[in-house]
Amino acid sequence: MDFIKVVEQAFSNEKVASYPKFKAGDTITVTYRIKEGDKERLQKFKGTVIQLRGASANTRTFTIRKISSGVGVERIFPFESPFIESIELNKIGKVRRARIFYLRALAGKKARIKEKKVIVSNSTKE
Repeated sequence: MDFIKVVEQAFSNEKVASYPKFKAGDTITVTYRIKEGDKERLQKFKGTVIQLRGASANTRTFTIRKISSGVGVERIFPFESPFIESIELNKIGKVRRARIFYLRALAGKKARIKEKKVIVSNSTKE
């Protein structure tokens, strides 16, 4: 088992370490590289994280949900994907569950998630 962990660490993506820490309820923007024929373009997908899944590095995924033209759209991204250009944390949500699938049944104002108050402390003592 230790050998498997050593191999996973050797092949792990350095970009994953640069991703911000996020959890269910947070609003993030994923910039994803899309290949169409011999052209490449970047597409941004902004939405609410509804679940994080997987334990090992190569099986970890996260699901993002957004409403596009009144239709709910969900997309699953693997953490180790080489096509993920960047992940940006927009809002920190305050939810009490790790998987917020109940969001699928809600619409409009009921589907809003409260924003967590972030306390910034100055540790400069004079």
